[in-house]
Amino acid sequence: MVIVAGLSGASAGYISRVVIDPGHGGDDRGGRSGKVYEKHLALDTALRLEHYLQAEGYRVTMTRKSDTFISLPRRAAIGNRYRGAIFVSLHYNYTWRRSVSGLETYYYSAKSKPLAEAIQQGMLRRVKASNRGVKSGRYYVLRASRNPAVLVECGFVSNARERSLMKQGSYRDAVARGIAEGITKYRSGS
Repeated sequence: MVIVAGLSGASAGYISRVVIDPGHGGDDRGGRSGKVYEKHLALDTALRLEHYLQAEGYRVTMTRKSDTFISLPRRAAIGNRYRGAIFVSLHYNYTWRRSVSGLETYYYSAKSKPLAEAIQQGMLRRVKASNRGVKSGRYYVLRASRNPAVLVECGFVSNARERSLMKQGSYRDAVARGIAEGITKYRSGS
């Protein structure tokens, strides 16, 4: 059990578990450019994040560990199984405007904003990327979560420079490390 104290906007308690949700999967490829699919990038990053969190002693549950489709309600239900958990949904962004790049983290409820801020800061310490900020978003997995929940956009598949980086394991590893460090910062309340 991990104690969490002094978190503005979050309820005091403990982090019983980290639920990692690699976006998309199966027939749902997510954003893509050529043969670079969001679903593969998200899963690889999630597996790396799982490794780093387990090394720090966190209990971790993955919504998927292979290239399978999981519905949004099922993803949220997995996150809601655990009282005191946090939910981290991993995605790679896409837009028709090819010049857009950077990292952004979304939250829905006020109790989730400190987690979003800590993760965004953690990623930016590890990855040289534009800071697109922490934003409120109405994504289903965030709205349906009873626990603090965030949706992390780890770069733009549609941006040629970022796409060339995210194809490298070292980039996905840096993103995962940054997210893990953000979670640890959130847990410590600093």
